[in-house]
Amino acid sequence: MKTNAVRILDKLEISYQLLHYEVDPDDLAAESVAQKIGLPPEQVFKTLVTRGDRTGVCLAVVPGNAQLDLKALALLTENRKVETVPLKDVQPLTGYIRGGVTALACKKDYPVYVDETIELFEQIAVSAGVRGTMILIAPDDYLRSVKGTVGAIAK
Repeated sequence: MKTNAVRILDKLEISYQLLHYEVDPDDLAAESVAQKIGLPPEQVFKTLVTRGDRTGVCLAVVPGNAQLDLKALALLTENRKVETVPLKDVQPLTGYIRGGVTALACKKDYPVYVDETIELFEQIAVSAGVRGTMILIAPDDYLRSVKGTVGAIAK
């Protein structure tokens, strides 16, 4: 099954690999997904939807074993304050459900901020836009495809 995220990578002629896993709707944690696909959690990146008081919605991409540092993201995005959006707002804003959010092929072209640890790996895993499928991709290709800005945003 090709997702919109995969179609974008194909269009950009970016190479990737799809990894499939069994979905447990009661446990959508990035750490669990990492275990299921056989990667360390710091190599599996999760996408969080946030809203800045000045710039509006943006996406934060952090390692699966880390938390988003809202103050660091605010500083990087030139906001006074950034908050994660309520879960009920995630799908209307992105088109994706919890556990399947990706910065690729969102409803709108939101700014994407990625934790600097992405540069430690030859490949990272990110959601393909549906629960149960991850994209294994080179960090540089991922950053290019989402027009990502790198910064220290995880803690």
